[in-house]
Amino acid sequence: MADQSHPDIIYTIVDEAPELASASLLPIIRSFAAVAGINVGTKDISLSGRILATFPENLSEDQKQSDDLAELGELVKTPDANVIKLPNISTSVPQLVAAIEELQAQGYDIPSYPEEPRSDEEKGIRARYDSIKGSAVNPVLREGNSDRRAAKAVKNFAQKNPHSMGAWASDSKTHVSSMPGDDFYANEVSATLTAAQAGEAKIEFVAKDGSVSVLKDGWALSGGTVVDATFMSAKALAVFLGEEIEKSKKDGVMFSLHMKATMMKVSDPIIFGHAVKAWLKPIFEKYGDMLAEAGVNPNSGMGDVLDRIAALPLAANIQAEIEALKADRPSIYMVDSDKGITNLHVPSDVIIDASMPALIRAGGKGWDESGAKGDVNCVIPDNCYAPVYDEAVSFFKANGALNPATAGTVQNVGLMAQKAEEYGSHPTTFEAPADGVIRVVLANGAILHSHEVEGGDIWRACTVKKAPIENWIQLAMDRQRLTGFEAIFWLDESRAHDAELIKYVKPALEAAGVADKFQIMAPREATRASLETITAGNDSIAITGNVLRDYLTDLFPILELGTSAKMLSIVKLMNGGGLFETGAGGSAPKHVQQLVEKNHLRWDSMGEFCALSESLNFLADVKGNKKAAILGAAAEVATQGILDDNRSPSRKVGEPDNRDSHYWFARYWAAALAEQKEDEAIAAHFAPIAKALEEKEASILGELAACQGPAADIGGYYHPSVEKKAAVMRPSASLNAIIG
Repeated sequence: MADQSHPDIIYTIVDEAPELASASLLPIIRSFAAVAGINVGTKDISLSGRILATFPENLSEDQKQSDDLAELGELVKTPDANVIKLPNISTSVPQLVAAIEELQAQGYDIPSYPEEPRSDEEKGIRARYDSIKGSAVNPVLREGNSDRRAAKAVKNFAQKNPHSMGAWASDSKTHVSSMPGDDFYANEVSATLTAAQAGEAKIEFVAKDGSVSVLKDGWALSGGTVVDATFMSAKALAVFLGEEIEKSKKDGVMFSLHMKATMMKVSDPIIFGHAVKAWLKPIFEKYGDMLAEAGVNPNSGMGDVLDRIAALPLAANIQAEIEALKADRPSIYMVDSDKGITNLHVPSDVIIDASMPALIRAGGKGWDESGAKGDVNCVIPDNCYAPVYDEAVSFFKANGALNPATAGTVQNVGLMAQKAEEYGSHPTTFEAPADGVIRVVLANGAILHSHEVEGGDIWRACTVKKAPIENWIQLAMDRQRLTGFEAIFWLDESRAHDAELIKYVKPALEAAGVADKFQIMAPREATRASLETITAGNDSIAITGNVLRDYLTDLFPILELGTSAKMLSIVKLMNGGGLFETGAGGSAPKHVQQLVEKNHLRWDSMGEFCALSESLNFLADVKGNKKAAILGAAAEVATQGILDDNRSPSRKVGEPDNRDSHYWFARYWAAALAEQKEDEAIAAHFAPIAKALEEKEASILGELAACQGPAADIGGYYHPSVEKKAAVMRPSASLNAIIG
């Protein structure tokens, strides 16, 4: 028996579609792994689990939740870490509020989220909840840099079975719009700290009258760390958004806003709120005080604004004026045309790394209020990374859509360890309280960075440490050596932060004697070069910072494979462990909706299959576990079988779904284990299982198909019932009898 007290592999409990899929797949994994003496444990990093772990004081003993995220955060710093991490929610405020209300309805005595905290108690509650918002999980677990690429079997399948691509027209009006200046890119300053500058720094606001208030104290900075600071002008942003709404109307294109309000949980919701205010500008100008008194916060999205307006005494008047305003507004990019959910309804509904690749794949088309396709003004206010999408749009206008049947691939080596770059900026992002100066004061009293700001400006600082930078460069050299591919550091020498990184990159490449094998290009130029490379059928490695790692490992996979959920994502933890991520979860909410309404889950577990193989192979390597190697090799055979025989889920109700793919994975896995010659005991154990899975095919597939069509009750969206979830996701009695 596997040791239940010390798991060999940790499989994360998460949210939405990936977690529903786990209810079907994890029992199979545990059953097969146990034969090799491998224990697969779980840790709950779901949104509901993190909420309950944050507020244990009023919960009964059976309701209390351990702080699994904190435990995992310590585990990934050890050589023993072997974690399969599924996608989790990067939480927006509307999602957080919805999860709290669901838990309260289920009998959990937790406080409500204070939108406008007044008392010290409410401020304390708000601070605890705010620690859960946004990307609270990934910075804790990612104690290493990222190696993401399409598995060879997945890439081969995509080329043999190319997905559909929208046709691009050279005269398409779709384009990317960004601020002409005064954004994060324009205002960025950066410096690499010396040993003498290291220590606990602080961030201060100096008011016009000279008074000083501390925004952040005890900010530990070590020697060799690259420290950035920048801000976006609120006035310039408001002017820009207003102009883009008018231009969209004049040009006859849809207005759309593409942000990352989940990962950038402080700055991007504020920017999103500015867009809502710009769209409803006459309403906020006329009723601003009334809306503020009613707790209206545009940062929560237009959906929340409209809901709160509906409860006001003058609701009918305001709603009529909003309706009349539509005549002065362009069409707007829709999340769900049938339900009237616009781009601006919820900050977390349109996430740039999912929305922009989907739009580009569709030939530059979006869907408007009537459900019609059309050209789009893609508004990405800041210029740090917008050029990637701008250049991609320009490239496809000129050259037509990418051909997945012949396209090469873009792999990624990403700098993300230890909360690198903007994704680690949440605790050091502030909305300027008034006109004045925001500055970084070092431990030795010196002022490192300083900006003159106006009230409402969005100021942020972030860092990347020396050890992760050096590890990232080495990882890039290793990947280029193993593949021989074109390799590009996506760094802009005109950007302050990137210029500091280049000071690390060039000497390291020269010292290793490999400078001639790498190029350094700004993101715009690197985008064009990479697209030219893969269009010609060749391959490239994009060596990027943390945000571009996130963006590019959606953009290129969606173009090459039709999805980013099938990526092989390996985080080589800096202390020797392994973190194996299973792909993106951006479309997971729609998958859950379809399951609840029609009992069909179209989530593709290919990412989980690939991560499982890598995790088992890693266990075999670091622990000398030969049985794990056998299981890992057989899992790779099973994954290839899923692809070769087209056993992945269909999008349509009544056709095979996620549960069917798990049956086929188990069948192929068992057959491979029964046929292998390296371990007779394993072969003997799985021979009857493989036979039973084959003989019971008709019964199992019939039982899986029979459940589709009617609504499914899982007992909750954010905190589903374990029993109901298992009943829905394991409906085949025949399969369950074989697996256990």
